[in-house]
Amino acid sequence: MPDEAKHGTKTRAGADERAAARRMWHLLEPLHAVVYYAPEAYEEAAALGYGTAERWPSYFAWRAAPLGPVGAEEATAAFHSFSPGTVARYVPRSWRVAAPDAVLAARARAVVRTYAGLLGPEAEGPGVAAAATLARRVAEAAAGTAAGPLSAANAALPWPEEPSAALWQAATVIREHRGDGHLAALREAGLDPVESLVSFAAVGAAPVEVFASRGWSTSAWEAARSRLAARGLVGVDGTATEAGRALRAAVERRTDELAARPWRALPAADRDHLVGALEPLWLAAIGSGLLPGENTLGIGKV
Repeated sequence: MPDEAKHGTKTRAGADERAAARRMWHLLEPLHAVVYYAPEAYEEAAALGYGTAERWPSYFAWRAAPLGPVGAEEATAAFHSFSPGTVARYVPRSWRVAAPDAVLAARARAVVRTYAGLLGPEAEGPGVAAAATLARRVAEAAAGTAAGPLSAANAALPWPEEPSAALWQAATVIREHRGDGHLAALREAGLDPVESLVSFAAVGAAPVEVFASRGWSTSAWEAARSRLAARGLVGVDGTATEAGRALRAAVERRTDELAARPWRALPAADRDHLVGALEPLWLAAIGSGLLPGENTLGIGKV
């Protein structure tokens, strides 16, 4: 086979892998994220002593607990896009409310109860069990690659017996592994945490107001926009230039490339089986009305 044909075949294979990884992210992300919004999870958080008037006290506790009783600096590095001040409001204060082990136990209960609310008896049925088994293979492959703190910490947790909890843990390891790759891609692109958000908003991933949840001040946002403008990445109106769009496209392409590696552990037929098992669960999560219509991940926009 001529070199050009080999290169073309390799390029197409790489594109297919990236597309498959992105498709699985779109299917798995709502199954992970729905727990942060579910009333059952808020009930478990309240029982531990966390405030539930807003989602952040329980969100930071649920997500950071696998790291152990970490301080604000370590949590800020792991969460990346949140301002240091926002993280410091919740971590390490979270551990004065409940120890990480107690949070993890409550998180597992919240997952089982949330999925039961979404799916009824099917939450522990054969479809979820099959999805959990397949997704776990990918999660274990992700744990075998260079992992960041959140994916590694979740991968080190014992696997739950309940199919719904096992599926959620696998989805969480996979999405945190993707997040690790995304942070690596952002660093390669020379984007700091606030610049990452400003540049993402600039391509229309979500309205600027949606990113306010990350806690950056107006002055920090404007300073980041000025830095991006000096690099020719955004225009005077804050929207991305052609170079800015190209950079963000490169970040997403690199993210998909890194996220694709664990999926090689699953043959195409098994991936298709997993897609079939996940689709009704995805529909239940999306149809629950619990998830926000717009999000800082830009799912469906890139």
